[in-house]
Amino acid sequence: MSHSLLIAFFVFAAVMYFTPGPNNIMVLSSGLTYGFRPTLPHIAGITVGCAFMVGAVGLGFGTIFVAYPVLQTILKYAGAAYLIYLAVAIAISEPVTPGQDHRRGPMTFWGAVLFQWVNVKGWVMVIGTITAYAGIASFPWNIVIQVVLCLLLGVAAPSIWALSGSSLRALMTSPRAVRAFNLVMAVLLLASLYPVFMEA
Repeated sequence: MSHSLLIAFFVFAAVMYFTPGPNNIMVLSSGLTYGFRPTLPHIAGITVGCAFMVGAVGLGFGTIFVAYPVLQTILKYAGAAYLIYLAVAIAISEPVTPGQDHRRGPMTFWGAVLFQWVNVKGWVMVIGTITAYAGIASFPWNIVIQVVLCLLLGVAAPSIWALSGSSLRALMTSPRAVRAFNLVMAVLLLASLYPVFMEA
């Protein structure tokens, strides 16, 4: 095992998981709008979805995209369209008080799992993980190590962002303030699409 490469991978993955991106922006907004506990399925979906992608691509699923590059283009623009939809949903979402029913609600576990497959930042992380840090250990232990670290970071990072959003509920007591915050989050989510269209 290469300990120096393992440390380098941990730093890379931590930066990818903890810095602002579609997942963290959405759970921050969800934590504020719905609270931390209702956001847990969303967090779990991010955790499982990202780790599964790393494992699947590391075990050879990524060769499909090499053989059929058009699939990458389809995923990229499908992801962009879905992010635009999510940004609009966040912008118009209303704050929810405990015990209040809300028709839309936070993202579900499976919704978050499936979202990872159209999340551009997620693909950057997965491709970087598999290509640059494959030498951590011999195959398939390198994939096992990467998946385990992704599971750990996948729990920690979105949980911190969701808790931050939940903590803001005490400060933003008016529905108007929550709507303004969610509008800013929606704009940031749209801004995350800039690299996608720049590569077009």
